[in-house]
Amino acid sequence: MGKAPSGTARPGVALTAVAVVVFVTFLDTTVVSVALGDIRRDLSADVTMLQWVVNSYTVVFAGLMLAGGSLGDRWGRKRVMIAGLVIFCAGSVISALASSVAMLVVGRAVMGLGAAASEPGTLSVLRHIFPDNKTRAKAVGVWAAVSGLALAAGPVLGGVLVHLYGWRSIFWFNLVIAAVALIAALWSVPESADPQSGRIDWAGALLGAIAFGSVIYAATLGQDLGYTAPAVVVLFGVGVLALVAFVAVERRARAPMLNFRYLRLPIVRSALVVAFAVYFGIFSIFFFTALYLQVMQSYTGARTAWVFAPMAATIVIGSLVAGYWVARRGARMPMILGCVIGAGGILATRHMLSGTIHDPSLATAMAVAGFGFGIAVVPLTSAVLSGVPAEHSGMAAAVTNTMRQVGSAFGVAVLGALVSGFLSADLKARMDELGLPTSLQPDAIQAVELGKIPEGVDIGPYLKYLSKVSEVLNAGKAAFHHGLDVALLVSAIMILAAAAFTAYDTTRRREPAATP
Repeated sequence: MGKAPSGTARPGVALTAVAVVVFVTFLDTTVVSVALGDIRRDLSADVTMLQWVVNSYTVVFAGLMLAGGSLGDRWGRKRVMIAGLVIFCAGSVISALASSVAMLVVGRAVMGLGAAASEPGTLSVLRHIFPDNKTRAKAVGVWAAVSGLALAAGPVLGGVLVHLYGWRSIFWFNLVIAAVALIAALWSVPESADPQSGRIDWAGALLGAIAFGSVIYAATLGQDLGYTAPAVVVLFGVGVLALVAFVAVERRARAPMLNFRYLRLPIVRSALVVAFAVYFGIFSIFFFTALYLQVMQSYTGARTAWVFAPMAATIVIGSLVAGYWVARRGARMPMILGCVIGAGGILATRHMLSGTIHDPSLATAMAVAGFGFGIAVVPLTSAVLSGVPAEHSGMAAAVTNTMRQVGSAFGVAVLGALVSGFLSADLKARMDELGLPTSLQPDAIQAVELGKIPEGVDIGPYLKYLSKVSEVLNAGKAAFHHGLDVALLVSAIMILAAAAFTAYDTTRRREPAATP
């Protein structure tokens, strides 16, 4: 694919190693979604803890990604990538052997730490493996295609593994793939570093992680305690203060992790907004639709994978179409059209989930959403890299991927609050109608969420209400669907808003982009 720089005679193998790193880190953002039903039954996890199984990975991944990219620039991208892969492997083992949901959450967090260290440097490594602009453009195209493929393959591959070998097989699979990437990277990826004057921006790294982690934790904790609870209010306050401090520090740092002056470019600004909105919306399908089908409609992992498979295919097709389009016409129109198609697919999915569910119709609606996602996602990296100077391409890649992960984490937290809130409110109202005493309702709601009676609950007081159990269960399904219905609508509106922002902002004021 072009002449390799000194230090590697195996550019093809190096590209494969980088692609595998991208694949496994992005795969883990969605692969767990189809295992949530089995994890819930095996480890007795409620909806909030299931969200943390997903969120613990994305929160750590997104919160520390800028730090990982900055450390790679200074200490060596290959060195930091290898260290991250080792940590990712360790987290996979912890997750696979987890005997409790808390241990699983810890394992997922360790995996997120490894991903944050290993993934950001992949684009910068390609710049050194392929110094020629044309061959590097092809390699970056492979990078983008693999990231989209990983996102699409997550639910399908996860469903197959869960059906054949159980949910723990997902993490053993991660271990094998990460180990292959580790060996290939050690053998073929050249070391590179761009030392900068001044100290490492530890303050920026710490403040960014605190800001993001605090807000996400507050959003999730608020589902249980309420958003006016003192602990939740304090966490939100800490997050806002940390974000303000982060902006102040980055504006004054000699070598900031995030240089805010690049946000003045409309195409860069719009790409980051679209990245956040699209990944926010994607998780309304990947997490909550999968959870609804498995928990409330009793879909098996295999059946869930079958419904998700067409969407996986159309994400790949949309990505290929977008790559061809961006190369000739730029990133603006693919981002806008992709958002519109993706939002339309979400609304169609919302419609197909109302009433009796027909798998082919639901799969078709989700496939439309997937096609839009594929078109919208691919231009993001291209848009940001074309607007940021070459020497800061690592920062550009890191901030783009951070916005993707921030969007997905906020999607799980915010939409989770909607789903959980409607589930509790609607179910409580129905139980009031059925005459179930208020003192018995919290355990009944938890039983609906878990799919079984919580441990340690005395069922004696419930015996005289057994004739109404089926009504309570049906009410639980209706309540969950109400929450999912609203979550899908919110996702579609947010993605359409991102499309409108991009159309307005990039038309209102065109600025010349720096050539990478």
